[in-house]
Amino acid sequence: MVKVEVLGMILAGGQGSRLYPLTAKRAKPAVPFGAKYRIIDFVLNNFVNSGIYSIYVLTQFKAQSLTEHIQRYWRFGTFLEDHFILLVPAQMYRYEELGPVWYRGTADAIYQNLHLVHNHAPMAVAIFGGDHIFKMNIRHMVEYHYEKRADITIAAYPVPVEEARRFGVLQVDEEWRITEFQEKPQNPKPIPRKPHLALASMGNYIFRTEALFELLEADAKESASSHDFGKDVIPRALKEGYRVFAYDFHRNPIPGQEGPNLYWRDVGTLDAYFEASMDLVKVVPEFDLFNPEWPLRTANLFSPPAKFVHETGERVGRALNSLLAGGVIVSGGTVRESVLFRRVRVNSYSLVERSVLFDDVEVGRYCRIRNAIIDKDVKIPPHTEIGYDLEADRARGFTVTPEGVVVVPKGYRF
Repeated sequence: MVKVEVLGMILAGGQGSRLYPLTAKRAKPAVPFGAKYRIIDFVLNNFVNSGIYSIYVLTQFKAQSLTEHIQRYWRFGTFLEDHFILLVPAQMYRYEELGPVWYRGTADAIYQNLHLVHNHAPMAVAIFGGDHIFKMNIRHMVEYHYEKRADITIAAYPVPVEEARRFGVLQVDEEWRITEFQEKPQNPKPIPRKPHLALASMGNYIFRTEALFELLEADAKESASSHDFGKDVIPRALKEGYRVFAYDFHRNPIPGQEGPNLYWRDVGTLDAYFEASMDLVKVVPEFDLFNPEWPLRTANLFSPPAKFVHETGERVGRALNSLLAGGVIVSGGTVRESVLFRRVRVNSYSLVERSVLFDDVEVGRYCRIRNAIIDKDVKIPPHTEIGYDLEADRARGFTVTPEGVVVVPKGYRF
């Protein structure tokens, strides 16, 4: 195989149980987001926009829709050997050594595929999660990694100290070399000279290739290990004196974007997913989908334009502060602060507000929907209310989140 400078490896095998029922039939990275994308698209765009074109995507749970999405729509062609995005399913590659086991953790997923790294002999391996919403110039982080002569560089996100208990927290010295790693500490240590902030690990790493092999081979021999980068590999690296540095995500430059890079969201729960979706419909959103200097590619499905029809009395087709994909028809209804995916239809006299409607949802006449996530291919009959009586919604079998968001599963029939 052709040698590459930086090899990208995306961890896309997560089960996503906290996103159920959105993950009932799809992997977490395949969950739709932002009217036309899937969650995996954002990290893929980060690699491609950063000029890193040699990428493996490691899959495991319910990977069919994710596999189809990447195979159909993320292709470079066949002329450049170092331009590829290839799916790597869990396949027990080390069966003779480990026995019949799937990926046992984030580190083990890479360990079971070290032969791919060996084949390309890269200087560095960029290991990123496939389930976050963010923009990142990964090339800038790679250059920082080289400048520091680091064995490992960890992308870090400054968060208020009081919020840091939910994350792995990095303690750094004046050079931003990591001196300590705390997994969800009760009393997080702040950044030097910034007592109100702590450094949270984003779970995105750059490894010097030789260090990656050494650490993963040692971890694989530890029967008590959970084979996780944050819990096992990074603490081992610090204990054994490897050069481990933090990279400040806020300083990451995005072409066409002014100011610090502040937006990173883990959409691992239904409420977090809903909140991130509502971020997109703000008048001036924190996460801009419309930056031409940082294009966000996805499936080109050749949908017709969105359409708004009827303007008679209260029968007015309109959408306010919302994102609408191609093929949407708002036929005499009102849409406010919502995200509508392809071919959604909102019929006359209906109101949809603060909601996310996936592909092929149809809202009948005189419906009222608020604070809802409605998965694909749901047909809502006339005069239906969702999000107004949570007990009635639970009685229908819908999921109601702690924040009161109602989730209707894929293909539900009333």
